[in-house]
Amino acid sequence: MIRYGIQVIEALVTLGTLSGVGYYGICLWGAVRFLVERKKLVHLPSGTNLPPVSILKPLKGTDPEMYEGFRSHCLQDYQQYEIVFGVSDENDPAIQLVEQLKLEFPQRAIQLVVCREHLGTNMKVSTLAQMLPLARYAHLIVNDSDIRVEKDYLQRILTSLDSPRVGMVTCLYRGISSHTLGSRLESLGISTDFSGGVLAAREVEGGIHFALGSTLAFKRSDLQSIGGFESVVDYLADDYELGKRISAKGLQVKLSEVAVETFLPPYTLRDFFGHQLRWARSLRDSRRWGYLGMVLTFGLPWAMLVLAFIHGALWAHALAGLTVFMRLAVALVVGRWVVNDRQVPPWLILVPVRDLMAIIVWVVSFMGDTVAWRGTSFTLKDGKLQG
Repeated sequence: MIRYGIQVIEALVTLGTLSGVGYYGICLWGAVRFLVERKKLVHLPSGTNLPPVSILKPLKGTDPEMYEGFRSHCLQDYQQYEIVFGVSDENDPAIQLVEQLKLEFPQRAIQLVVCREHLGTNMKVSTLAQMLPLARYAHLIVNDSDIRVEKDYLQRILTSLDSPRVGMVTCLYRGISSHTLGSRLESLGISTDFSGGVLAAREVEGGIHFALGSTLAFKRSDLQSIGGFESVVDYLADDYELGKRISAKGLQVKLSEVAVETFLPPYTLRDFFGHQLRWARSLRDSRRWGYLGMVLTFGLPWAMLVLAFIHGALWAHALAGLTVFMRLAVALVVGRWVVNDRQVPPWLILVPVRDLMAIIVWVVSFMGDTVAWRGTSFTLKDGKLQG
C-alpha cells in the first residue's frame, strides 16, 4: 500500500513536470510568433495623419521615477494630443509634479482634474469616470502613473487602433527594479513569467481577451457601449474587465509590439509577497479555471519534486535538466528579446527563487479574500472590492 502511494506521487510529479515543460514550449512558441510579427510590421512615417488622442492618467501619491514617466508622455512625436491627470484628493503630492510638468512643457495641452466624488470602491476607476467628460478627443489612452514610454509610443499604439475591427490595444511591459531583492524578484516575474503567460494565453485562446494596465487604448464610443468606466468601478482588475468586455462585443483586443517601462519601488520580501498575493487573488477571481490550471505551469517546482522522489533514476535527472533549460530559455527569449529587459541575463540565477515564491503565493491565495491596495485593505468577492 505504501509503495502504491509512492508510485502515485511519482507519477503525479512526473506529469506535473511534463505539463510545465509543455507550457514553457507554448510560451516560447508564442514569443517567437510575436517577434516574427513585430519584425514584419511597417512603421508609418512620423508625419502620418492619425486621430488626436486624450491620455488619461489617474494619480494617487507618488511612484519611483514618476516625473520622468510624465516627461516621456510630453516628448511624443505626434501631431495632436492632450494629457489629463486626475486626483481624488486636492492635497495629493502628485499635484506638485503635474504643476512642474506644465511649467516645463507650456506648449503641451495638460490639465489636472480634482475628482471629489466616490463612485465606487476602486478609486482609480472612480477618478477616471470623472476625468472622462473633460477629455476632448474620441480616442483615449489610459495607462498607469509610473509608465515611461518611447517618443513613438502614441504613433505606434494609435496605428494599431486604426481599424474598425480593433476595439482595444494593450501592451507588455518590463519592470525596472530598485536595489532590493524583493524588487528584483518582482521585475523578473513581470518580464520572464507574466509576459510569457500573456503570450501563451494569446496562443491557447486564439488572441487576447483581456487588457493590461500598462496601456489601454480604445475609442470613447466603444467604452460607452460596455457601460463606461462606471461599469467596472468596483472591480480590482479594472484593466482586465475592460478588455474582457470589449472582446465580448466581438471586437479585437490587440497586443501591440510596444513594450513600456514601469519603475518598481524598493520592495522588501514582505512587500513583494503582498503585492504578488493581491495580483494572484485578483486573477483567481477574474479567470477561475485558468488560475486553477496554473498549477500545471510551475515546471521548476515540479522538477524539484521529481528529483526529491525519483532521485536515483537517470531519466528523472534528464527531465529536470530539460525543465531548467526550457524555463531559462523562456526567461531569456521573453524577458530579453520580447520586452527588452536588460536586467534579465545578470539576474537569471534568481529565476528558480522567484518560481518557488510563485507557487507559495498560488497556494496562499486560496486561503483568504483580503487584498491590500495603496495602503487600504479590502475584501475581494467575485472580483469586486468591498471596503
